[in-house]
Amino acid sequence: MELSIRSARGGGRFAQMFGRGRICTACRKSLQRQAYSVAAAPLDQTSSHHVAPVLESSAPQPVWRVRAGLLLARAPHLTRDLTSFEKAYYLYQRRLNERLALPFGRYFYFKKDTPGALEWKRKVKDRRTAARDIGRYDAYSDESWNDELLVGAKESETQHQAEALLRDSEITSAANSELAERRKDEVEPLQPRLTESDRQQDVGSLNRRLDRTLYLLGQEAQGRWGFPAADLIRRESLNQAAERLLVQAAGANMNTWVVGHHPVGHHHRHYPRVEGTAAPGTAAPEDFDGEMTFFMKARIMAGQPTLEGNQLGLTSFRWLCKEEIEEVVSAGYWSAIKNMLADR
Repeated sequence: MELSIRSARGGGRFAQMFGRGRICTACRKSLQRQAYSVAAAPLDQTSSHHVAPVLESSAPQPVWRVRAGLLLARAPHLTRDLTSFEKAYYLYQRRLNERLALPFGRYFYFKKDTPGALEWKRKVKDRRTAARDIGRYDAYSDESWNDELLVGAKESETQHQAEALLRDSEITSAANSELAERRKDEVEPLQPRLTESDRQQDVGSLNRRLDRTLYLLGQEAQGRWGFPAADLIRRESLNQAAERLLVQAAGANMNTWVVGHHPVGHHHRHYPRVEGTAAPGTAAPEDFDGEMTFFMKARIMAGQPTLEGNQLGLTSFRWLCKEEIEEVVSAGYWSAIKNMLADR
């Protein structure tokens, strides 16, 4: 009833304003739409809104044992191996770049009759091209059209290119233009990508898998492998706990640093509820329902972990890449940590 009275009063005021010509046409249409909206159905006073009370869950909430975990990683030292397609592509680009640069003006780079110019003349007779590692090619001979490499050509292999560069670096200097004395400078050969630790499969060494990211895993007394972890002490933060873990788990003979103050992942594990047996690290089985471990990322620059003075009860260490970690940890543990690990 009250709403109808208000509508009538509002409509009377609108009529008075329309009659006096005090508003424009656009405002009149807007006010008419508002008048229609006011004339709505009256509210049913008999109906009432009932909000159901929020009931607390009767199920007991699990009590977690909060722990800090250490994700100590060694970054790759080498780039990954190229695929056969990438090798062929990069070789093609280098050969194309050299062809576009012909003719090569050697006197722009070497002054005439200097030791450098004489050395250039000697070498270019052998390789027939300005580039040193892309094969022989003579653009001014009858075979200049034959510029394609066959499938599986050794020129696209990285090892062949490295050997070609090494041979070319054996400098032969000339004492003067009349008498040339050849001498071979000692050039250190390139080191192989596979190290001695790779050949011996020494998983305890950092000098292996130089093209992959390695992570430190520790073995507990029960034989279970995982990242080093420990309980938080009093009001200790995760970053402070990670700094403490570096020393307690692997010793102080390492140059490391913790990346950031936020965890990169977590893993939770429920304790088995067996009568008369205590959960690992607890005084009684009813103290905790499980443990929640938050992992902090850290980097190692130099050094090696040691078991001497270990305070976490670890019996062994391993440096493993992502695929190797999957083979030694449990399925549930791997499901929690796999997205924290780098693919290479």
